[in-house]
Amino acid sequence: MTSYLVLFVALQLLVVTIVNFVATSVFHTVEGNPVTLLVGSAVTNVAVVALFLSLKMSPVNKEYLLSRPWATLAWSVVCALGVVLPSVWLQELLPPLPDVVSEQMMKMMRVPGGYFVIAVLAPVAEELVFRGAILRQLSETLRSRWTAIAISALLFALVHGNPAQMPHAFAMGLILGWMYCRTKSIVPGVAFHWCNNTVAYFLSIVLPDPDAKLIDLYGGNETSLILSLVFSLCIFVPAIVQLNMRMKR
Repeated sequence: MTSYLVLFVALQLLVVTIVNFVATSVFHTVEGNPVTLLVGSAVTNVAVVALFLSLKMSPVNKEYLLSRPWATLAWSVVCALGVVLPSVWLQELLPPLPDVVSEQMMKMMRVPGGYFVIAVLAPVAEELVFRGAILRQLSETLRSRWTAIAISALLFALVHGNPAQMPHAFAMGLILGWMYCRTKSIVPGVAFHWCNNTVAYFLSIVLPDPDAKLIDLYGGNETSLILSLVFSLCIFVPAIVQLNMRMKR
C-alpha cells in the first residue's frame, strides 16, 4: 500500500517539476500559469495510468465489463448527482479550512482541455491508484472491509493537498471504496468520479468566485437551497438502494 502511494506522489512531483522547468526556461511562462498546471496534471495522469496498468499494480477486471453492468453504471452517475450538493452543504457547516488550490483549479478548468483532464483523466488515474491498488491491497490485508475503505478514503482526501476539499473527498472516498469492494472493479467508481468532477467543473463556471457559498447558486434564497438539498437526497437514497441491490456482495 505504502509503495503505491509513494510512487503516485513521487510521480506527480517529478512530472510537475519537469513541466514547470520546461515551461519557465524554454517558453518563459510565469510560475503557476494555468496552462502549465493543466499540462502537468495531464502528463501525470497519463503516466500513472500507463505505469499502474503496465506493471499490473491495479489489475483490470475484464469480467465485470463483460457482465454488461450498464444499470449499475447509470445508478452510479445518479448517486454522484444526488450526493454532491448535500456533501458540499455539510462541508460548509464545518469550521472554515484553509483553501490553497481552489483558485488555481478554477483557472485550470477554463483552459481548453481542462474538462477532459479534470473530469476524465483524473478520475481514471485516481481510481486505479486509490481503489484498484491501495484499497485492493488493504482489503487483502485487513479483516474489516470498512476499515480498509476508511483508510483508503483518508489517504485519498489527504493526497488532494487542500484542507478545504478534504471533507468532501473523504466522503466521496467512502462511497467509491464501497463500490469497489462490492464489484472488485474500478468502473462504477470511474463513472461516479467522472460525474462528481463534471458537476464541480460546471459549478466553477456558474460560481467563478472561489469564496462563493452554495446558497449563492440560488441568489441567497434559503428556501430554494433547502428544496434542492431535499431533491438531492431523493435522488441519492434510491440510488444507494439500487446500487446495494445490483452490486455483488
